[in-house]
Amino acid sequence: MYTFKDYYMNQVTLSFESEPFSKNPKHVFVVCKYQHKWLLTKHSDRGLEFPGGKVEDGETPDMAAKREVMEETGGAVEKLSYVGQYKVCGKSETIIKNIYMAEINALVKQNTYFETDGPVLKESLPANIKHDPLYSFIMKDEILPYTLKYMNEIG
Repeated sequence: MYTFKDYYMNQVTLSFESEPFSKNPKHVFVVCKYQHKWLLTKHSDRGLEFPGGKVEDGETPDMAAKREVMEETGGAVEKLSYVGQYKVCGKSETIIKNIYMAEINALVKQNTYFETDGPVLKESLPANIKHDPLYSFIMKDEILPYTLKYMNEIG
């Protein structure tokens, strides 16, 4: 388990165990690969980030992860794997997110990508992502580096 501060100095606790903070988290974060490239989306306000969002009424987190990937990138999820969960203790609320890895088998053109400008494919992620103004604050704390390291370790 890891504890650190996020971009806005909120306390974050990250775990790669099964549902350590909630069996029914209300948010998801999905690290996506398509044809050996990272599949991100360009949020209209925040910049480049992996897809994610809220779990809607009647959805499981897995269902929400697949829906968010499709809505924000047009990515059809072939394989979805639970990776971990994190908790952000904010000033006004606590948010718990499941982290997933998704393998995408197709990009489907969408009429709208909701709050995003659609899919963005990257061969690699910048080493200095924390200081890159093109990337969202969601990509600038320790969640992504720890998650990528863990995913690399487990294959």
